[in-house]
Amino acid sequence: MARIVSLGSGLQDIYLIDHDDLVPTEIGETAIFGKVLVGSKVDIDRISYEVGGGGVNSAITFARHGHEAIFLGNLSRDPAGAAIIRALDSEGIDDSYVNFLERRGTGTSVVLLDSKSGERTILTCRGASEQFGNFDEKDLDLINPDWLYATTLRGDMDTIERFFKKAKTIGAKVMFNPGVRELESTKELIKLLKYVDILNVNKAEAMKIVSGVVLTELLYKLNNYVETVIITDGAMGGIAGNGQEAYRFGIYEDQKVKDATGAGDAFGSGFLAALAKGKTFKNSLIFASANSTAVVAKLGANKGILTGEEMLHPMPIQKI
Repeated sequence: MARIVSLGSGLQDIYLIDHDDLVPTEIGETAIFGKVLVGSKVDIDRISYEVGGGGVNSAITFARHGHEAIFLGNLSRDPAGAAIIRALDSEGIDDSYVNFLERRGTGTSVVLLDSKSGERTILTCRGASEQFGNFDEKDLDLINPDWLYATTLRGDMDTIERFFKKAKTIGAKVMFNPGVRELESTKELIKLLKYVDILNVNKAEAMKIVSGVVLTELLYKLNNYVETVIITDGAMGGIAGNGQEAYRFGIYEDQKVKDATGAGDAFGSGFLAALAKGKTFKNSLIFASANSTAVVAKLGANKGILTGEEMLHPMPIQKI
């Protein structure tokens, strides 16, 4: 098994779930929750309190797979932070490197979820997970991880670079799933890719880093920067290559989506969890897809995360 640090956010997710008042209404090419009027009072069917954030979700995947998972993120000593710590402890995740920022409050998301369609809108106050400059890369010396799994740090390229450089100094490998803020700084992002062993992006994100619209072209160009690249494309599956082999893959199964929150985290962390356990490149992609499918079938960003012990059925995947 491997020691894996999950670097990223921790949030409490508060779900407001309803079957008729949050029905999406299309307006041109977009949609709104059309029955919620300004000044109205809406009766919600139920509320569910969950935990999430890219750092927390990925750490849960690694822990359930049997790896030694360490979460490195910012919380506060408030009820939301306490809920996240309880969740981490219940999964056996090392939370001793959590930073507590008292004045900002733990990040919280309110998820408006239409229970009929699975569509949702997320309102987020990131609180302590808004900034990451307080992170100390010297923590990696103490942890001595095999892998550093980094999700978005809200565009804090200096902190990302500090951690990536330190990871390389101590011999740890890096998997990176950049977010919107990192992708806004394309030139800086490309400079960071020399430290990255595995890059995980979706098609739209890949198109922001390199030119092109065809998956094979995007993969080829990104492979010039990173040896192993995974590009997902929603219901179309995706493409991945590691310098020796490349695969075009579909979705694991046509699952009714109950809640799409955390699907991307489940795919990326699922791939690394399987690969670090000794699975082949191909089988790691299959597990990643299965993990993502299992997550969207349940409420919350991590309740459906698999353990790696499940019997998986075949899925569309072809070597190219």
